[in-house]
Amino acid sequence: MAGTQQREAVTKPTTGKHGNVLPLWGNEKTMNLNPMILTNVLSSPYFKVQLYELKTYHEVVDEIYFKVTHVEPWEKGSRKTAGQTGMCGGVRGVGTGGIVSTAFCLLYKLFTLKLTRKQVMGLITHTDSPYIRALGFMYIRYTQPPADLVEWFEPFLDDEEELDVKAGGGCVMTVGEMLRSFLTKLEWFSTLFPRIPVPVQKMIDQQMKARPRKLPQKETKEEEEEDSDRRRSRSPRRSPTPRRSPNRSRSHSRHRERRAASFERDVDRERDRQRKEREGKDRDRDRDRDRAAERERRRSRSLDRGAERRRSRSRDRRRSHSSTREKRSERKEREKERESESERERSRRKEREHKERASGGERERERSKDQRSKGEGEERRHREDRKSKHSSRSRSREKRHKSERSSRSRSREKRHKSERSSRSRSREKRHKSERSSRKHSRSRSRSRQDCGEEKSRKCERSKERPHRREPSNGREQPRSASPEPDDGTHGSRAGSP
Repeated sequence: MAGTQQREAVTKPTTGKHGNVLPLWGNEKTMNLNPMILTNVLSSPYFKVQLYELKTYHEVVDEIYFKVTHVEPWEKGSRKTAGQTGMCGGVRGVGTGGIVSTAFCLLYKLFTLKLTRKQVMGLITHTDSPYIRALGFMYIRYTQPPADLVEWFEPFLDDEEELDVKAGGGCVMTVGEMLRSFLTKLEWFSTLFPRIPVPVQKMIDQQMKARPRKLPQKETKEEEEEDSDRRRSRSPRRSPTPRRSPNRSRSHSRHRERRAASFERDVDRERDRQRKEREGKDRDRDRDRDRAAERERRRSRSLDRGAERRRSRSRDRRRSHSSTREKRSERKEREKERESESERERSRRKEREHKERASGGERERERSKDQRSKGEGEERRHREDRKSKHSSRSRSREKRHKSERSSRSRSREKRHKSERSSRSRSREKRHKSERSSRKHSRSRSRSRQDCGEEKSRKCERSKERPHRREPSNGREQPRSASPEPDDGTHGSRAGSP
C-alpha cells in the first residue's frame, strides 16, 4: 500500500535531463554490458527471431510480463563455474558462457528501442509485474550517469513489493532492497554493473547510512502483537494468596482498583487497536482486490491482444493452408484426370491390338495375295521395261551410227573440198608467181640488154676517141683497152637469159 502511494507520488528527476530525451552514459553500442553476456544475447535465437518481430515499447512490455520470471543474467544450470578462480571466476562474467536469460535479452531489446524518460518512468512505476519494474531499474543502472542514480532510486528505496530475483527461485527480496544493492554493490550474481567513480560512491554510501531503513509492515505488525501479548501477561491474574491482615486490606483494595482501571484501559486500547487493524486489513484487502482486479483486467486485455494476434496469425495460416490445400486438391484432381485418361488410352490400345490380332490373319492373307499380284505385275513391268530399254538402246545406237556416218561423210566432203580449193589456190598462186617471175626475168633481161647495148655504144665511142687523140697523148691507151672485157661480160650476161 505504501509502495503504491510512493509510486503514484514519484516525480521525474530533473538534474542532467532536458525534455523527454534520455541521455545515455558510457558505450552507446554495448549498453555497458559484459562482453560475454552481450555476445550470447546477440547470438541467441530468442533475440534474433522472436524479439526481432517486436517493434514497439508496449509489445516488449507485454513480452516481459509473460516471459520474465527472474532477473539473473544466466538460466539455471546452464553455466558451470565450479573450480574457477580469479579472472575466470563466475563473479567476473568471463570464461565459460551459458544460456543467457530472457530478462537480459529483453533488457537489450529495450536499449535498442532508445527509450524516452516517459517510457522509463512507465517501466519503474508499472503495476502489473514487479519484473517490469526491475528491468526498468536495471536499464537505469546500466545507461544513466552514476551521479543521477540516487535521484532516480531514492523514491523507491522503501518500496515493499517483493520479487524472486534468482533463477529457479530461492532469493526473495523487496524492490527497495534490490535498489540498495544496485547502489552499494558492484556485483550482481555472475556479472558486474558499470563502475561508479570513487567520490560518487562515497557520497552514495553516506546518503544510504544517513537514511533510516524502514522495516516492512509485517515486522511492525508482529512487534505490535508481541507488545500486546506482553501487556496481557502483565495484567493481574487470580491466584491463591495467603490471608492478609485487616490493616493492609485497604491499601490492597486501592491497589486492585487502580490495576483494574489500568487493565480496562489497556483492554480498551487493545480493542481499538485491533479494530483499527481490522479496518486497515479490510482496506488493504479491498485495495489488493482492486489491484488484483486491475491486474486481471490488464492481463485479460493483454491475453485478448495475444489471442487476437494468435487468431489473426492462425487465420492467416488457415488461409495459407486452405490455399495450399486447394492447390494440392487441384493438383491431385489433375493427376487423377491424367491417370484416368492414360488408363483409357491404354484400354483403347489394348482393344485395338486385340482387334488387330483377330483380323491379323485375314490381313496377312490379303497382303500375301496383294504382294503376289504386285510381284507378278512388277515382273511384267520389268520385262516390258527391259524390252523397251533394249529397243530404245538399239534405236539410239542406229541413230548414233547414222549420225556418225553422216557427220563423217560430211567432214570428208568438206575436207576434200577444202583440199581441192587449197590445191587450186596453191596452183593458181604458183602459176601467178611463175608468170610474174617470168615477166620480171624478161624485163630484167631486156633492161640488161639495153644497158649492155648502151655500154657497148659508149665503149665504141670511147675507142673511137682515143684513136683520134693518139698522136698527142699516149696516156689514154689503157682506158681504150679496158672496155673490151666489158663487152665480153656484157655479152655473157646478155646471153645468159
